[in-house]
Amino acid sequence: MKPDRILNSGILPALLLGALALFLSLPRANAQGTDKLPAAPAPPKYKPKPTPTPPPPDPEADVVRISSSLVMVPVSVVDAQGQPVHGLKVGDFRLDEEGRTQEIAEIGNPDQVPLDIALLFDISSSVREKSIFTFQQTAAATFLRQVLKPMDRAAIFTIAEEPRLLQPLTSGEAAASTLMTIPTPPSNVPTAFYDAVNLAAQYLVKNSAERHRRVIVVISDGDDNFSNTVRDLSVAEARAGINGETTPASQRISLQNRHQQAVQEVERTIQRADATFYSINPGGPSIRLNQIAMRAQNGMVQMADATGGAAFVPDSEKGLVPVFEQIAAELRGQYLLLYYSNSQGGSQFRRIAVTVPTHSDLRIRARQGYYPKSKS
Repeated sequence: MKPDRILNSGILPALLLGALALFLSLPRANAQGTDKLPAAPAPPKYKPKPTPTPPPPDPEADVVRISSSLVMVPVSVVDAQGQPVHGLKVGDFRLDEEGRTQEIAEIGNPDQVPLDIALLFDISSSVREKSIFTFQQTAAATFLRQVLKPMDRAAIFTIAEEPRLLQPLTSGEAAASTLMTIPTPPSNVPTAFYDAVNLAAQYLVKNSAERHRRVIVVISDGDDNFSNTVRDLSVAEARAGINGETTPASQRISLQNRHQQAVQEVERTIQRADATFYSINPGGPSIRLNQIAMRAQNGMVQMADATGGAAFVPDSEKGLVPVFEQIAAELRGQYLLLYYSNSQGGSQFRRIAVTVPTHSDLRIRARQGYYPKSKS
């Protein structure tokens, strides 16, 4: 076909348009083969809403928390017959510290708070009668076996011319076995009662955990004639009696003052140990006929009252067993009042008072106060 006819026929323009389209398509195809297209953008990640910033703490609340300390107060509650009363709630109690009512946080379970007992056994001349001595041993050993659970411990001390630790804190069975090995005391053994109680209290401070319940149980008439505070005047008075001489009134008054001073010192030592003091006087009702014996008993009553314990005088040696049973029941049925004190009294003694306003007929025994622990 001739060129002019091809041009006139419209074939040539069609070919030219096709070639142009092919030419324009080549770079795009080449780009698809050599350069990748950008990836599609990833969906935005989920961003949780920020937690609102809590308001700053109340400065006054922080001061209270920092300066507060948890105080545990063992409380024994008995009815008119002396039987433990159970089932009281937090709302039944009122606790005041230095005249201000405190909020009781909770009542602890005594079965979950370990018990550490220091048992002091008098082996001086005043208790050397063999039948009574053996009976006391047996009753005290039975008490330890019954009251102490596996998590509890007991230590054994003797009271004589000087205090002695026979058995460090151990299980009830081991402590009872040690107690039964104490021999009958010889004659003319003086009594350092105050020194023995002081030693036991100090021992508990060093060897009993802070949140354990600490108890001192003493089997003694409490008559002291050989502790550091009273030894010199007591020996002088005894010698005067042996020689048939009359002790000057001023010396007797001085000795009486020494006894009062010693009782107060022991009381403070027990309080600093956060211990409860119980005493069992085997002297019986006849002690009321003797001025010295009553002075000694009144001293033990003072220690017991200050620490929430009790001072017992059984009618006879057989009365020891019911007394030990009563102490055991009290220890197992105690209410452990827990509260945070915010008193600003430093290390000074803080007086507390516990009452049960909802049951005015019940009798309450609790310690009269405590010494706050110093912050190291």
